[in-house]
Amino acid sequence: MSQSIENLINIMQKLRTPNTGCPWDLKQTYQSIVPHTIEEAYEVADAIEQGDMDELKKELGDLLFQVVFYAQLATEDKLFDFNDVVDAVCEKLTRRHPHVFGEEKFEDEHKIKQNWENEKAKERQIKAGEAISVLADIPKNLPALSQANKIQKRVAHIGFDWPEISGAWEKVKEEVIEVEEELELDSNSDKTAEEIGDLMFALVNVARHAKRDPEQLLRQANQKFTNRFMQVEYHLNNHKIKFEDATLAQMEQAWDQVKINEKKK
Repeated sequence: MSQSIENLINIMQKLRTPNTGCPWDLKQTYQSIVPHTIEEAYEVADAIEQGDMDELKKELGDLLFQVVFYAQLATEDKLFDFNDVVDAVCEKLTRRHPHVFGEEKFEDEHKIKQNWENEKAKERQIKAGEAISVLADIPKNLPALSQANKIQKRVAHIGFDWPEISGAWEKVKEEVIEVEEELELDSNSDKTAEEIGDLMFALVNVARHAKRDPEQLLRQANQKFTNRFMQVEYHLNNHKIKFEDATLAQMEQAWDQVKINEKKK
């Protein structure tokens, strides 16, 4: 039997009913469930990257439950309810897509994105009620790579950007030189750390110009390394070598063999 959103809302209400509800759910607050919301969002991303659609269906349900949970807390506080959440996003999407729901015409995707950013800027201005920085309201708890990407998109929208990816790449090479110079002076200094941070920020810019999400790219690189390292462990084990007893040369040889095997596939 198909379940509707009303069923989910009713389940949430029962979980939060004093005396008869779930003790864990009853003690939760907006702040306490934030870590769970973030975790659920990452689990959705992981299911997509793994290509596991059955798991994605489940994880999307878990993420939807987080929205319903916040709405229930707000309902209890007489602030808003789930229907208000739906109304707000419908209004926002309709307003931000005048080329779909109105008479506006945009000549290309760039103009569509430009309009989207303009609408978001207007929303920030209305919310602030006064002059406001283009970088205002970027969430502080975003993962650093995602935050850097969002900062760069904001300033690029008002023209503070390299016109081509080559400019962003030249900046990376410039930052590499500055890191090298600091490493030669003191690899553990605060200045070295600062330059490494600048290099990472510059790399995010290259990823953005390449129309790639830096957070996703690093997750994929993490997974790639993990897969290879596990194969290195397997390779050494097959040669009766305990990993803790292996020399760096043996590890590197196994690593190179794993890469060779990958190319054969």
